[in-house]
Amino acid sequence: MFIHIGNDLSVLKSSVTCVVNLETVSPSQKDVTEFINSEDEQGRLQYVTEEIPKSLVITDDKTYVCSLSANLLLNRLMSSESF
Repeated sequence: MFIHIGNDLSVLKSSVTCVVNLETVSPSQKDVTEFINSEDEQGRLQYVTEEIPKSLVITDDKTYVCSLSANLLLNRLMSSESF
């Protein structure tokens, strides 16, 4: 099954390892910034939006920067209504 993460992009539900709520992460939390920079340097970071990012969807092979809220994405993950 797949979940929609924004802008006509869907990912395999079973590949999602983590959803990070960027709205609760402060700029002083260096671990998150270092992780994002590392993913970008490795070519694993993909922006799903040009809007203000609200969440990260971390999968087995990529990290997606999304404008959808982490709560919405988690609800989609928990729902049986995926495609």
